[in-house]
Amino acid sequence: MKRIGILTSGGDCQGLNSAIRGVAKALYEHFGADLEIYGIKNGYHGLINGVYRKMEPIDFSGLLIRGGTILGTSRQPFKTMQDKDKDGVTKVEKMKKNYKKMKLDCLVVLGGNGTHKTANLLSEEGLNVIGLPKTIDNDLWGTDMTFGFYSALNVATDVIDRIHTTATSHSRVFIVEIMGHKVGWLTLYAGIAGGADVILLPEIPYDIDSVNRELAKRASIGKSFSIIAVAEGAISKEEAAMSKKEFKKHRAKMKQPSIAYRVADELRDKHPNEIRVCVPGHFQRGGSPCPYDRVLTTRIGTSAAQLIAKKKYGYMIALKDNEIVPVPLKDVAGKLKVVTPDCNEVVTARQMGICFGD
Repeated sequence: MKRIGILTSGGDCQGLNSAIRGVAKALYEHFGADLEIYGIKNGYHGLINGVYRKMEPIDFSGLLIRGGTILGTSRQPFKTMQDKDKDGVTKVEKMKKNYKKMKLDCLVVLGGNGTHKTANLLSEEGLNVIGLPKTIDNDLWGTDMTFGFYSALNVATDVIDRIHTTATSHSRVFIVEIMGHKVGWLTLYAGIAGGADVILLPEIPYDIDSVNRELAKRASIGKSFSIIAVAEGAISKEEAAMSKKEFKKHRAKMKQPSIAYRVADELRDKHPNEIRVCVPGHFQRGGSPCPYDRVLTTRIGTSAAQLIAKKKYGYMIALKDNEIVPVPLKDVAGKLKVVTPDCNEVVTARQMGICFGD
């Protein structure tokens, strides 16, 4: 009997359920009745506390278009994994204990950077682990694309598209804040796809005077409105020169609720047009996965099942040059895939006249 555990960890996104479905259906196809799948509730929290249930084939029906995760999820910071409780037991030790209690042959984890750091830790502790790359941020090292990214991109682009009509009607400057944590992939893609005039990213620190000059230039040639796409992690050139401690202290003093509102305040005294802010927030990670993510998660899920059948563990399933390939967890853990100023997308945007505030 083959016994497989599955959990989803970190922030949710579109495609988690379809990835779970891909793994399960391919496993059932290969092992038939000689298979038991255990759904572990709420990410690593469920593995730590032994909260799980045996699942049946019917549980994986209807998941292809369903958003969120049927298993639930939670954030368990990697830095606390070796912390001991009052009995002197670490979270890692608890996870190993419950893995053995379930008599698992493999643990399949769906998640982003933090999830895969813990997955690699468990692999190094001797557990059989396979990772699946999910995050709307597309910042996982070792894969060209994470599932959830294109679905979130569709939402973010739609927001910018719709902002265009009201911005044009009222001759306003609209600042749209896009999710992405510490990287700018989602903002970069949405900004290009949505026709933003200015894109501000964490990887390219901005100068507010440069942004204002771009707005003034547009106004001088008769452009009555402007769209600024701002990554939630965008930073100014002054902030980029700060130490980590100085930056944290500086941001703690920020009066505005987020970076988009700060940029708006910085521009109001310098630009005659009315300035408005739009923060779509968690809309970007909700709802059904787009067709691209449905295909990608199916490919990734079935590839995970093939590795399990071959007893090849310690890998993350990645997309490389449109091929699904295994990448060692140790090569992924702790690394961040960031936007580089000379990447093709940034170069293309600059050639179109898009300003990055630098």
